[in-house]
Amino acid sequence: MIVQFHSSVLFVKNMEKSRAFYCDILKQEIETDFGNNIMLKGGLSIWEIQESHELHRTFYKKDVSNSSMELYFETENMNKVIELIHQFNIPKHHELVEESWGQRTIRIYDPDRNLVEIGEKLEVFIQRMYKEGMSIEEIMKKTGVPKPMIEKSVIW
Repeated sequence: MIVQFHSSVLFVKNMEKSRAFYCDILKQEIETDFGNNIMLKGGLSIWEIQESHELHRTFYKKDVSNSSMELYFETENMNKVIELIHQFNIPKHHELVEESWGQRTIRIYDPDRNLVEIGEKLEVFIQRMYKEGMSIEEIMKKTGVPKPMIEKSVIW
């Protein structure tokens, strides 16, 4: 293969604020730390572009937030996530909602006003619906998840 995808890069205004948000609050682990560029284990890199870099002069605008993308994270413990959001007074795009397919999600903003979604893992919201009394067929209809995946999630 000539070209292989490596990671996504998020340009940030302040590395220390972004590092605190992604590593201290969202608990992402650093794979490699180059100072103004860190690579997180999940495939996201965070880069504070230096003023001397070509991208700083020709591309990146520190006063404009990105409104055409979303970073997506999953959790097994949505209640703990909500506690952290309140504890650190993180700005929200919306409160906790249940999507039409049954997953509970919340969208927040990082220090650069990038949209960050945190949603329940598939197994978690399938198990929640099953515990609430929905049949496997009802869960299939609501979520669009194939029956074998639902059965695997509800049979422990």
